[in-house]
Amino acid sequence: MKSYRLNRLFNAQSNRCFDVAVDHGFFNEGGFLKGIEDIGEAVATLVEANPDAIQLTIGQAPVLQSLPGKAKPALVLRSDVANVYGTDLPDHLFSRVIEDAAEQAVRLDAACLVVNLFNIPGEPEVTDDCIQNILDLKPQCDALAMPLMIEPLVFKPNAESGGYQVDGDLEKILPLVRQAVELGADVIKADPTDDPADYHQVIQIAGRIPVLVRGGGRVSDEEILRRTHVLLEQGAAGIVYGRNIIQHANPAGMTRALMALVHEGATPATAAKHLS
Repeated sequence: MKSYRLNRLFNAQSNRCFDVAVDHGFFNEGGFLKGIEDIGEAVATLVEANPDAIQLTIGQAPVLQSLPGKAKPALVLRSDVANVYGTDLPDHLFSRVIEDAAEQAVRLDAACLVVNLFNIPGEPEVTDDCIQNILDLKPQCDALAMPLMIEPLVFKPNAESGGYQVDGDLEKILPLVRQAVELGADVIKADPTDDPADYHQVIQIAGRIPVLVRGGGRVSDEEILRRTHVLLEQGAAGIVYGRNIIQHANPAGMTRALMALVHEGATPATAAKHLS
């Protein structure tokens, strides 16, 4: 039965998924709120552009699900809240899952539940939290036929990067992706590698599990379109982008440009025409 919900995530023609993450308010970081100060307006803009899914929290999911009509993106429900993204990290870090997450996902008519798997240098207790979260969620999701998306996320050391930065080191990404698969992921949401041409190795290590690529930090239009094109050629099953869309001057246009890459096989140059 999980396949019924997964069918709502993946486009029937391309068999790929384009999910827009708008769950940044969960993490208590002011910089994450740019572009989503008015969540209703942000969601309405995205719905009009029509990606396959929108990723939201328990508090904001009703903004999407209360919209009338059946032709709207599927809901991907964020299940975990954490305090790991600041420039200066607190003494005690945590990652915690909302109560009865899979049941809440069903009640909200979500197509998928997403949870983090952090690898933060010098902070093994946060990885322990994440693994326990996943071990708790997996049987809940299986019992209710709710697909579980696991998000393996490798951090650079805060002291070196001056705050939250993803680490695109292939040798660090591969074992964490494989751990997510072994823990029972139905979908993987993974970081891009430093060299996107290496991404076929991430696809290989995930085996039969589809891999969606995170956007990471904000980059130029040219870079995000070029990188996405290469990642898709390497075998990625789609993308989950947030700030590169919601913080863009033209979020609807960027959504359409990325949809052209994901679903139509457009070149970066052709896709960029949606931004003009």
